[in-house]
Amino acid sequence: MHQELNKAFQVLKEGGLILYPTDTVWGIGCDATNAEAVKKVYALKQRIDSKALICLVADDRMLQKYIKEIPQVALDIIDITDKPTTIIYDDARNLAPNLIAEDGTIAIRIPDDEFCFQLSRKLNGAIVSTSANISGYPTPNSFKEIQQEVLKGVDYVVNLQHEKICNKPSSIIKLSNSGVVKIIRA
Repeated sequence: MHQELNKAFQVLKEGGLILYPTDTVWGIGCDATNAEAVKKVYALKQRIDSKALICLVADDRMLQKYIKEIPQVALDIIDITDKPTTIIYDDARNLAPNLIAEDGTIAIRIPDDEFCFQLSRKLNGAIVSTSANISGYPTPNSFKEIQQEVLKGVDYVVNLQHEKICNKPSSIIKLSNSGVVKIIRA
């Protein structure tokens, strides 16, 4: 895994795209602070850039770099959830402007995956994580289901867990600073 971490890290630092296994599905990723790299993700997915992407961070300490104020309920959800859960937060900061939604929100997950954790730590920052498919096509359940266009469109394919069968995308919960909680995807 060490060699794969180093290769993926180098690609991210150079503004490239990686294809990598996460705690949910295979993802297309880039440095979440690099606007040009984020633009490449949107282009590869053939997705309009007003539809926000998810980011991964290593832990709640790193989360604080990107969210002005983390609601206590978010920390409670992170601590008690037993399945991958992405939370949409208000007042995103320190990220590529084209990654932050028009309403100032950002979707972030702390993955339960050693490779993702280590890569985020090595980068010392957030990594974009969007499903490895062209917009409008089904999310692949395994590496072998990933479209050739996606495989050819990234700069590096992480050579880990190619046999992994992915369950499904994460749950998504929107938490506003006003206390409103909304389930986006169960």
